[in-house]
Amino acid sequence: MDTTISRPERVIIIGLDNDQPDYQYSMTELTELAEANQMEVVDRLDQALDRPNAATYFGSGKVEELAQLVAALEVPTVIANDELSPSQLQNLTKATGVRVIDRTALILEIFAKRAQSKEAKIQVQIAQLQYRLPRLQTASDQRLDQQTGSGGGGGFTNRGAGETKLEMNHRVIAKQISHLRAELKEIEKSEQTKRAQRDKAAIPTAALVGYTNAGKSTIMNHLVERYGVDADKQVFEKDMLFATLDTSVRQLTLPDQKRFLLSDTVGFVSKLPHHLVQAFKSTLTEAAQADLLIQVIDYSDPHYEQMIKTTETTLQQIGVENIPMIYVFNKADRTEIEFPTMEGDDRLIISAKDGASLDLLVEAIKHHLFSDYETVDLLIPFADGQVVSYLNEHATILNTEYVSEGTKLQVELAPKDLPRVEKYRVM
Repeated sequence: MDTTISRPERVIIIGLDNDQPDYQYSMTELTELAEANQMEVVDRLDQALDRPNAATYFGSGKVEELAQLVAALEVPTVIANDELSPSQLQNLTKATGVRVIDRTALILEIFAKRAQSKEAKIQVQIAQLQYRLPRLQTASDQRLDQQTGSGGGGGFTNRGAGETKLEMNHRVIAKQISHLRAELKEIEKSEQTKRAQRDKAAIPTAALVGYTNAGKSTIMNHLVERYGVDADKQVFEKDMLFATLDTSVRQLTLPDQKRFLLSDTVGFVSKLPHHLVQAFKSTLTEAAQADLLIQVIDYSDPHYEQMIKTTETTLQQIGVENIPMIYVFNKADRTEIEFPTMEGDDRLIISAKDGASLDLLVEAIKHHLFSDYETVDLLIPFADGQVVSYLNEHATILNTEYVSEGTKLQVELAPKDLPRVEKYRVM
């Protein structure tokens, strides 16, 4: 019986400080990303340079220092804080003798492990293939270096064969990407049908957006537990970066019968790979088509302002604009700041695990989603009792009185329901 316990892979992280204000934060985040990928950061190497060395990322002296550190600590992997060019990857691998990956490859590894739905898996595969395409030359060059000898004729023949192999690899990957995109389109058609049905029902929608590990899934689960049609339909949550990648949509019904759809979207991170942003556009369609965005922010993190900036930049990249947003500063229980509190109608300080905080959040959501509701007085004959039943289920009944002519109601109604009761209105 194998009782071996899987240990985290030991890694060294490296970064270039070109005087950017968020450098230290990005390196801390790189450590957290590594930990989210079951890795243990055992050391870190930094270099101050105006720009990366085109061939080796670090300067030659620092590359030598890195190689010595790798040998001394016997680590199998080095992770760079920036996306590396094919030649930088090749040269650093050659200099250190171990696997070298960059921030983009690390995030892609995490996403590949965490993707659960078919849609998310395909999106990650597309992003991985797009990342690989420009890096095929590196592997081809390595083969050509080994194949090309001193004989001019033989060298020429081998080089031609190598180039043919490279072109074939490009075609194979391009074909794979095309096939996966076709699959994705079919899935998107199905999702569009579902969205069209929801739009037809005219139920307002809100989307949780924000930095990964800010508490979006926790908020979603607590609201589903309170107001969900099926309280068992919880989404996965864990205190780590990118705990969940799949967008989840749940219908919530509040005590006053107001209903809305709440979606929990994939979290963002700084320097999110361009290919991944593009690949996940369809997943984030829920955010793009929402009536309200709820940006969840980890208020206990000293870099929360940078997180807000990253979220809003990413939303712009995927074309999510001009949608009302409320800012939910979560995890206030980890700070000395009083909560729950509300500043204006779009900034809340809460803890997702606190009942009063959730009440305040729901009130803020209602203020934005149901501002167009109208209060009307109705007189409904007893013969039309099915209308009363419908209103009890779908509207907020403010007052009920039984008179000889029928049932008098004061009701708060959604705009879509006004035509249904127009003939019963009492002016």
